[in-house]
Order: sequence, then C-alpha cells, then structure tokens
Amino acid sequence: EDLHRIGNSHDVDVVIHMAGEVGRMVGEMHPQRMVHVNAVGATNVIQCGMGDQGVTVHILLKFTQFRHYDRDVTDNILRHLGMLGLTFRTSGVRETWYPHRTGFPAGPCRGGLEVHKKFLTGIAMVGALALVTAGCGGSSDDDSASDSGGDKTVKVGFAQTGSESGWRSANTESMKTAFSSENGFDLVFNAADNDPAAQIAAVRSFISQGVDAIVIAPIVEDGWDDVLQEAKDADIPVILEDRTVTSSDDLYASWVGLDFKKEGTTAGEWAATTFGDKPTKMVVLEGTTGSAPANDRAEGFNAAIEGTGIETIDSQTGDFTRDGGKTVMEGFLQKYGLDGIDLLYAHNDDMALGAIEAIEAAGGKPGEDIQIVSIDAVKDGMQALVDGKINYIVECNPLLGELAAGLVTDVLAEKDVEKSYYVEDGSFDQEQAAAVIDSRLY
Repeated sequence: EDLHRIGNSHDVDVVIHMAGEVGRMVGEMHPQRMVHVNAVGATNVIQCGMGDQGVTVHILLKFTQFRHYDRDVTDNILRHLGMLGLTFRTSGVRETWYPHRTGFPAGPCRGGLEVHKKFLTGIAMVGALALVTAGCGGSSDDDSASDSGGDKTVKVGFAQTGSESGWRSANTESMKTAFSSENGFDLVFNAADNDPAAQIAAVRSFISQGVDAIVIAPIVEDGWDDVLQEAKDADIPVILEDRTVTSSDDLYASWVGLDFKKEGTTAGEWAATTFGDKPTKMVVLEGTTGSAPANDRAEGFNAAIEGTGIETIDSQTGDFTRDGGKTVMEGFLQKYGLDGIDLLYAHNDDMALGAIEAIEAAGGKPGEDIQIVSIDAVKDGMQALVDGKINYIVECNPLLGELAAGLVTDVLAEKDVEKSYYVEDGSFDQEQAAAVIDSRLY
C-alpha cells in the first residue's frame, strides 16, 4: 500500500527502489514514475532524467535480516547524490542529512533538501527514505561536512578469477567503479585466468606490497589456509567477494555474494514443475570444478528434482565459458543425439549460449528440441530467453562492488560487520525477461 501511495504521488518526481519483486511490480504499474537503478547509477539516472530541475526523491528499501547493509547501500546513493554538488551533513539521533544545493538552481525545494531516514524493524519489511522539501535548507556554521573517510587513499588488492564470462566482466567493472580513485581507493587489480596457483601468488604479492585490505573472488574453495593466515599475520583484512572458501572463517573479515545453492534450488524447482514425473533425459554443463558456485548449484538443483522423472545422463565441466559449453555440448550431442536429450541445465549463461550454438549447428531448435535452464541473467542470456532459446533463467547479480567497498571501509574503520552477506536474486521466464531486459544494467 505504501508503494502504491508513493508511486501515485504527484509530490514525488523520482522513485529509487531496492525492493526486489515488489519494486519490479510497482515499476510495471507506474513505468513513468519508477526508476530501477543501483546505488552507483541512481544519481546518473536522476540527473539525466530530470535535467537541472529541483527534484523530490523517494528511496524504497526492502529490509532483510541484513538491514544495516541495506543502510550502507542507501548511504552510497546519498554519497553519489552529493557528487552532483550536494554536501551531506549529519545532526542528532535521527541521522538527518542537510544537503546544500551548490550544483542545482533553486527549484521546488527553494535552496535545500532534507533527508529523513526511517529504519523499520523485522524481516522483509519495506521502509521509506524520503528526500522531502525543506523551507529554508540552511545550516549553522558549526555543522561540518560528513567525513567520507578523510584524505587518506585506501590501497586495496583485488584478486579476480579471470574474465571467463559476461557475468565476470560485469562483476569486474562493478568492482573497479566502486574502488575508484574518485571514491578514495587505490586499486591493485589482478585477474588470474582461472588459475588457482596464480591467484594465490597475486594475494601474496598484495601482502608484500603492504596494501590496506585484500578482496578475493576465490576460483576454488580449497587451498586458501596458508595465504589467508599470512594476510592475517600481516594485519591485512581480507574480504571475500562472490565465491567462498573452506578455510576457517577467522581468517577473513567477511564475505559478500550470492546464495548459489538457492540459485540451483530455484532452477531445479522450475525443472521439477515443468517435467514432473515425465521421463526426462538431462545433461549438465558444470562450472569450474571445485568452485563454490559449481558445487552449490549442483547440490541445490539435485535436491529440488529428487523424486521427479528427471535423470542425469551426463555431466561435465565447461569452466563457465561459452567455448567450453559449446565443446562439451557438441560431445553430448555426438554421444546421445538430439532425440536423446530433453533438458540441459547450465551452471551459467555463457555455457548455455555455447550450447545453443552447438544445438543449432546440429540442426536442432534450442528451447524446443532441448529445453534449457541456466543461471546468471546477463544480457546475452536474457536475450536468448526472450528469443525462446533458453526456457528459464535464475539471476546471479554481479554488481557487488559497492557492497564490497562498503565492507572494506567498515572493516578498516573497525566497525562490526557480519561474517556473510547474501545479495537477493530473482528469476525469469520468457515473458518476465521481455518486460525487464531493456532496463537491466548487465
């Protein structure tokens, strides 16, 4: 009801939402009034869409058990609004910001915007953060601008897996944007080309360089104990991003990423509902052997299809790459033929896209002769879903940069952080994909 009220309000120019399916629903009902953006892109959309008008903005949050992390994302939106010429100040226990309009001409707010943050308790509650008009917008001289971390540049080493997929490219771009010099960071970047030994060597290099913090997207789960202990001995905090490790959790400060097992479960539930008790021959394109997403997506999917008529007749790794998916699928088709495979489960979109090429080269119609369920929801995968070549996609959001940067900042400031933060995913059939594909950022 609150979302409807805000969406219909003539006093609100822009709505920024981070409300998952609820926000998407309202966006469909109010397509001209709903702006679906992330923390980095929010102000760019506002600036481009509203020009130099004074605007009133409502920010909607869906609070989960990680409420204070939603707050961090909101803070990032406010910080980026400030980069447009607004300076945010804090005063009092209500945490009220008073941005000064140095970059905008006077508009409906007559010189100022007052930001009130109201955080609601409970799980999956919807709170509102409103930038409402203020009569004067001035402030006293003894209010100083908020401290964004001081003038000290934070040197961060980021050990990326490689560039194996469209998802990974979007993830890398998100990390580089968040850890930019404009945001007060000096990023030392390394992509290990999916070589675990090279990735561990990169982390050791970060340690020897004396970086302030290290962020790792681990290629595989095992083998991290020694180097993580070395970082701990050097008093360099480690943040894990995207993937997890089997090492003791006292060797790293925190992790932020996706629930890979839940993604597999969601994909498996679609398959179970679609095929039920019908005898179904399935092949699987696995992710990198030993990686967290490959392990967890397999576990979740297999549990979801238990008791159905789906039989896994073959399963091989395609290393999360399009070429790998194509090559392995070619082998499946040579072994079983088009008529011998009913369903393909791909651990990511790139492998599914490679498999589509192999199916078409063999004279088949992907999505019809062989149904396909995949995970990621990158642009090319979503387009294949819209075109009917993939039947269902479970989302895996790659835009983790702002969250990782926020964790680094909090850990270095010795703030308490949770050990793990899960980012919410969605899922799409053909109709749902067609409705959102033009507005997606990856």
